[in-house]
Amino acid sequence: MPTSDTYGQGVQIAALTDAPNQQVLAQNLANGLVPRSVMRFSSASARNATIASPVAGMVAFLTTEKLFTGYDGTAWVVLAAGTSAWTTIPLAAGFAHNGNSNGTAQYRVVNLFGELTVMLQGGLDITYSGSPAVISNGGIITSSPLPSTARPGSLRTVPASCSAVTSDSLTLKLDAQSDGHLKLVGTTASNATERITPPWVSLNGLFYSL
Repeated sequence: MPTSDTYGQGVQIAALTDAPNQQVLAQNLANGLVPRSVMRFSSASARNATIASPVAGMVAFLTTEKLFTGYDGTAWVVLAAGTSAWTTIPLAAGFAHNGNSNGTAQYRVVNLFGELTVMLQGGLDITYSGSPAVISNGGIITSSPLPSTARPGSLRTVPASCSAVTSDSLTLKLDAQSDGHLKLVGTTASNATERITPPWVSLNGLFYSL
């Protein structure tokens, strides 16, 4: 009868006393080795449809999402994300790129501790308008929503550093909304007792989870 491999991985090796059967030999090797290799599927749904009963330790790469996933015994989790290019954030009127020479405002999706996360970089110049002057577009900086792959399941709020010029605060809130828009929160009118109208905000070092 077949014996297991010497590494204890459950790969069945035919014994010399077994009846010759090339199909069984090949099938045993394939069944033993494929689940222990990095399997490839077009998407998570294709992976789940093919592997009805995953085993802890299985690893699968999703070609569409560019994700390495692993089964931890309970669920498939992201192990690593493939290359994700920086994408420029489309800005609404009243906002411009490269605030305080921080660079173009951009985002990309990365893997952070096994969780898909949006990483931001760059800076924003802010124009205030009206009398008294207030932030444009109600603080929403995006002219169009980010794609579904960069939208959080619910509101995510992170602190963003801002200029001390014409501002009594060194930070604003950046809300990443589930509709795909990014919004600056915390500015005031230009005649407020506590004036918070910074001319720029930095997005460098900001992350929000999906």
